[in-house]
Amino acid sequence: MLNKNKKAALELSIGTIVVIVIAMSMLILGLVLVRTIFTGAKYNVDQLNKNVEAEINKLFNERGGKTYVYLPNNQADVKKGQSFGIAFGIKNTAEGEVEAGEFTYEIKAASVQKNCPLTLAQADNYLILGDTGSLEILAGTDPRFRLVKFLAPETAPLCEIQYDLIVEKDGQPYDTNFFNVKIT
Repeated sequence: MLNKNKKAALELSIGTIVVIVIAMSMLILGLVLVRTIFTGAKYNVDQLNKNVEAEINKLFNERGGKTYVYLPNNQADVKKGQSFGIAFGIKNTAEGEVEAGEFTYEIKAASVQKNCPLTLAQADNYLILGDTGSLEILAGTDPRFRLVKFLAPETAPLCEIQYDLIVEKDGQPYDTNFFNVKIT
């Protein structure tokens, strides 16, 4: 009788060990899969950022200018409840300057479409990240890029809003640009 209990205990121990080994294998495979997915996603985001920067650089090279907003037809269609990033670039076009210029920028609502119950202050609140900032740019160097994040809440009315990008250099007006956001 004592022999049967030892055999049952041994079988239970081997079964437990097999389950633990299988569970650890699945955990490791799961971690490898998650790591692969996130590495690929990070690579795709980095490539997207580089492509956007390249397109803004292309605009500066082809057209000159001091600031550019990277949007087709200067309009972003944003769904309620979803955030949207709008990239822009600033270039120091001064010649002969040795010191870097101190640039500040601000993005604020300039107007809303007629019959839209939204105030400019409410429209400004839809800008959730990067609506103001400062940076130093040497003359003759590549443009510097920034991103502003926009989020229209689920309760937002279906409107079109025009935002101004206002840039100052060393406390003096430098350039103004604009873009439209259409809430869908």
